[in-house]
Amino acid sequence: MKIRIVSPGHLKDKWLREGIEEYKKRLSRYAKLEIVEVDDCADNIPDIECLKKEGERILSHIKQGEKYWVMDLHGDKVTSEELSEYLISDIERGGGNLTIVIGGSRGISDEVRNRAKRRICFGDITMTHLMTRLILTEQLYRGFKIARGERYHK
Repeated sequence: MKIRIVSPGHLKDKWLREGIEEYKKRLSRYAKLEIVEVDDCADNIPDIECLKKEGERILSHIKQGEKYWVMDLHGDKVTSEELSEYLISDIERGGGNLTIVIGGSRGISDEVRNRAKRRICFGDITMTHLMTRLILTEQLYRGFKIARGERYHK
């Protein structure tokens, strides 16, 4: 099984990189995790232009017709158990693969959002797109643990 996370921006904070690497290592028992970083926009580029450019960069890593998830503040709020169910069913339907898109600091383009199979939201709080990577990797690991009936601390 393979899970791919596609997102603008490059991790610079050591603590975030280490956290993601820890969950990537834990996930390796269940699936291979690949993180694809695309360039984000400079601050001086207008939002509309930025979202379009980042959207094009994201979609260049997604095959035509490929089903993927998008992390979206306006998406469906899910529990860890629901995320686990979606994870397993969508990996099975995707031939052992799943792609998840996280938007950049200014959000995500409508084109990327509208093509997604699922729009997932981790709640009403706002977090950085880079922090979302860490939370997502932890929730993917938790999702596999739940699906297999394995213990995981609360």
